[in-house]
Amino acid sequence: MEVFRFLKFKVYQESKAFNRDIYLLARGWRMKDKSLADQLVRASISVCLDIAEGSAKGTDKDFRRYIQNALGSISEVVSCLDLALSLELLSKEKYLTLVDKALIIAKTAWWPF
Repeated sequence: MEVFRFLKFKVYQESKAFNRDIYLLARGWRMKDKSLADQLVRASISVCLDIAEGSAKGTDKDFRRYIQNALGSISEVVSCLDLALSLELLSKEKYLTLVDKALIIAKTAWWPF
């Protein structure tokens, strides 16, 4: 098995770019709502980490379990964004843009290679 094969996965690359978008967004919230900002960033990081960890497992069944964990984390990100929208921490336009990116990641996760 190739070591660090996740680095070549499209879903990992998209998740990493998404994580950067989330980090930059949340950085501006630290003074307004630190707990939501921190949770949003942690959930975004978990998407990348679950993909990476799962790719090192020996079977496709194990890998799918980690992909499911990543899908749970991307749902958590969207929930945080929805909460942030209701708290007026981001615009509706920014919210929709990020949710669209999350949807692409979720769809790509079903075939991550």
